[in-house]
Amino acid sequence: MWVYEKKLQYPVKVSTCNPRLAKYLIEQYGGADGELSAALRYLNQRYTIPDKVVGLLNDIGTEEFAHLEMIATLIYKLTKDATPAQLEEAGLGAYYVNHDQALYYQNAAGSPWTATYIQAKGDPIADLYEDIAAEEKARATYQWIIDLSDDPFLNDSLKFLREREIVHSQRFHEAVEILKEERDRKKIF
Repeated sequence: MWVYEKKLQYPVKVSTCNPRLAKYLIEQYGGADGELSAALRYLNQRYTIPDKVVGLLNDIGTEEFAHLEMIATLIYKLTKDATPAQLEEAGLGAYYVNHDQALYYQNAAGSPWTATYIQAKGDPIADLYEDIAAEEKARATYQWIIDLSDDPFLNDSLKFLREREIVHSQRFHEAVEILKEERDRKKIF
């Protein structure tokens, strides 16, 4: 189903070790509106969505895994040279005690990722509106992390991800219109 290339979708860099920014980015790694949740949501919903838009969910769900890889790389780069004291100062002391510097799916507040983040109603239009909301929440989160960041390299990557969230939201809006048109079409037997 996939062809894996050993390169990121968009190059990621950071200026310096910054565990504080890594803590914020963890939200997009294992939070309710993060990349893992989005990827799993879309790839799950594709089984109950009409054929006219199933490819969209597959494409965007797959892209979300690429975004997850970018976020993981950024978190790694922001923490790889951090001392335990720096991690503790950034609010990652408990994280360090439990995981050292390994990546773990949790949100920025420290709550582990849970399948309850995944929504699937089985109504294609309702599911697509949920997807639009998820993309808009992810876009807002990226913007808020950019607002807190003074790292131009990190911000470049986050701006790319923020823009992809906007594109995904637009594509989901288009899919809703396709399905509404299909639903509202007069059927003559």
